[in-house]
Amino acid sequence: MSYRAVLVAALADTVAVGVFVAVGRASHAESEDVLGLLTTAAPFLLAAALARAVPLVRRVPAGLRAGAVVWPVTVVAGLAVRAAVTGRLPWVFALITAAVLGVLLLGWRALARPLVRGPASPGGTTRLAA
Repeated sequence: MSYRAVLVAALADTVAVGVFVAVGRASHAESEDVLGLLTTAAPFLLAAALARAVPLVRRVPAGLRAGAVVWPVTVVAGLAVRAAVTGRLPWVFALITAAVLGVLLLGWRALARPLVRGPASPGGTTRLAA
């Protein structure tokens, strides 16, 4: 695990959650103010941070296996926090959340796969894992 790889993955996950929130709020004609975006994103950002505590995610944070952990943890924990705060959880929102975050959180990892699995350096590490 390298500090750089963890930082890049955390940033990419944050961008993925931000895109999900911004598009969702825009599709419902909700305000685009920063406070509204942060309030909506907070449960999912906290959940994604929780997922980064899993050893597999820390070892190769940009890998698809890490994404297979980050995605469901972000969805389930994020929806749980959101439901606790709002007092409701529409099933359609839960399904859309799972689908969109799956595409975004796994998608950037799939696109980064050539970098993660690229030629090993003399030290035996890959480019993003170095």
